[in-house]
Amino acid sequence: MINNTKSGINIPHKYHQIESEIELYVTELDDAEELFSIIDNNRKYLRKWLPWLDEVKSVEDEKSFILHSHERLLRGDGVSYSIKFNNSIIGIIELNWIDRQNRRCGVGYWISEEFMGRGIITKCCKKLISHCFNDLGLNSFILEVAKENTLSRAVAERIGMRLEGIKKDREWLYDHFVDGAHYSITKNEWKTIDS
Repeated sequence: MINNTKSGINIPHKYHQIESEIELYVTELDDAEELFSIIDNNRKYLRKWLPWLDEVKSVEDEKSFILHSHERLLRGDGVSYSIKFNNSIIGIIELNWIDRQNRRCGVGYWISEEFMGRGIITKCCKKLISHCFNDLGLNSFILEVAKENTLSRAVAERIGMRLEGIKKDREWLYDHFVDGAHYSITKNEWKTIDS
């Protein structure tokens, strides 16, 4: 674990082994070109649920995102991981925010369409939940996802997250609002599932 001596708080680990072929690494500037290529090749597929695609039009835009994620990591209030499958990046999983005072965090993710349906995101989420609860001292892990995004909702349900409610018009998605499904799991609930 990394300790940010300035703030005295533990910040997320830079690396996680999920399985022999699946790893999470803190996203680095060197990843920008590969990530942009994946985003560009999956733009139509990703656009269905991700609102930020119009902001990523070049490798430079991706580098800006990575630099911003490094700032969050240094503050201890978020982290972006590249998901690697056999050493090739296939997506991103993030702790979008960490609320230290209330010991909560929010997760977000995306993966290349060709790697959907293999359980990779589910495995990555499980690893991050354990890391957040066991290493970072957090108590609540949250996923907010579009109500109609059945694939992401299935991830939350597979790992035992509770549906806490539906938020009307939660997010603006290019030309319309989408309702959001709010999922959560606490440390005590995770202990029961993970044991």
